[in-house]
Amino acid sequence: MTHLEEPAPRTQEPSPGTEADSEKPSRYAKKAVFAASIGYGMDGFDLLILGFALSAVSVDLGLGKTESGSLATITLLGAVVGGILFGILADRIGRVKVLTYSVIFFAVFTGLTAIATSYAEISIFRFLAGVGIGGEFGVGMTLAAEAWPAKKRARATAWVALGFQAGVLVAALVSAPILTHWGWQGLFLVGMFPAVVAIAFRSRLHEPEQFITSREQRQGPAKAPLRLLVKDAETIRTTIGILVLTSVQNFGYYGIMIWLPTYLSEQFGYSLTKSSGWTAVTVVGMGIGVMVFGELADRIGRRKAFWIFQVGAATSVLAYSQLGSAWALMVGGAVMGLFANGMTGGYGALMAELYPTEARATAQNTLFNIGRAVGGAAPLVVAVLADSWGFGLAIGLLSIIYVLDIFAMFLIPERRAQQLT
Repeated sequence: MTHLEEPAPRTQEPSPGTEADSEKPSRYAKKAVFAASIGYGMDGFDLLILGFALSAVSVDLGLGKTESGSLATITLLGAVVGGILFGILADRIGRVKVLTYSVIFFAVFTGLTAIATSYAEISIFRFLAGVGIGGEFGVGMTLAAEAWPAKKRARATAWVALGFQAGVLVAALVSAPILTHWGWQGLFLVGMFPAVVAIAFRSRLHEPEQFITSREQRQGPAKAPLRLLVKDAETIRTTIGILVLTSVQNFGYYGIMIWLPTYLSEQFGYSLTKSSGWTAVTVVGMGIGVMVFGELADRIGRRKAFWIFQVGAATSVLAYSQLGSAWALMVGGAVMGLFANGMTGGYGALMAELYPTEARATAQNTLFNIGRAVGGAAPLVVAVLADSWGFGLAIGLLSIIYVLDIFAMFLIPERRAQQLT
């Protein structure tokens, strides 16, 4: 792909990814974070419109509740494949190039979802859209982490994570009117358009200095990135800890967000528009949580910030399942969102500091998307539990999983603001 803007001379605009002395982000760093945020925002939009479209898709294609719930699982399984593939490519040929390729792949199959006429067809399109989605998180987080000053790295990855919440918020606000006027097919067609913006913006970015320098200094053939995730006992412990973190995070997130509109509708009789509004408030809470987490992680350390949010998530999810009044559900949803998803803002910085440049994108994408695959089982688990005991109990039981996160942090070393290698 031809870049419209040649790499700037290193003496003119040092990328903070090379650990420049200045703590002020460069113009390049800001563009890199913005580009990564746009791409990750598309992921958020796509995954939530699936939640809003499930009822209409089920009726139109004659799907049962289990089949409907499996569509999110299938999408996230595709994300695992795409995460590994695009992560390895990003470590080999460049972060910016691979981000662009993943966006194109994602956009095409998101749009094709609109023409599905059976469970088999929509499953294939959702899986392939998931492959594209899988490239966005890790490659974008890697780009942001390598382009930002070390002491503010968690805040940079929080901005990328906030892009996801912005996409989710837009989906929560526009899903009802689009469904009303153009049906579920219209939702997936609209999901293609942000790709045009992302591709245009990324064509004006060059690779981060951290990646360029690492490739120039590499001696001999490139090492297999996946092997670097398990190269010794300490790294294996770290990788296991990260896998627990990402699995719990995604299981809780998708278990809540995929079924939240349905929960509000069936349990409290909310209309589609009202369910969208209450879901939007939860998403706003998530966005606030992401930014608060980024600040805390840079100020007090990754481990302490995760512990605070893990305890908050377990408590708030359990409390939310017991609420009954409209205002309590609104306020409780915002608090639950703040803690349950705020931790997303720290994963990019945490993993960037734990793995070397030649395996950084592979680590981010592989470990986060394996967590996504585990999290993809949540909609099915919630559906099964809801059939037997109701949505309230099903959502309340999700609080138990955050206890695993608390212990997982003991496996992960604290490397706040350390220089990337």
